[in-house]
Amino acid sequence: MKLLSRLEEFLLLAVWRLQGEGYAVTIRDHLQRVTGKKWSFGSLFVSLDRLVKKGYLTSSLTEPTPERGGRSKRIYQLTPVGLQALAEAKSVEQAMWEGLTERLPALAS
Repeated sequence: MKLLSRLEEFLLLAVWRLQGEGYAVTIRDHLQRVTGKKWSFGSLFVSLDRLVKKGYLTSSLTEPTPERGGRSKRIYQLTPVGLQALAEAKSVEQAMWEGLTERLPALAS
């Protein structure tokens, strides 16, 4: 099993949550809103391209839009392989955390 990096996991989750509206701007905005951190487009594009190559995401271009000066948006969609990778990441994370929250009450919430 190949584990996802934290950024890859966050990107897959953001694309999944955005349900067909996941393009660079909406993905970055979602990540910034949830994490409170700034994300550069450069780092996101590199990781998104890697996730497409791994088969976890697909991408397609929309029709050109007037609000973007006639440019298209590259929309990302989660694949069944990507969904499986997320399920595995969640399972591994739960196994790693199992029993630890009882030792540190601050983590229990």
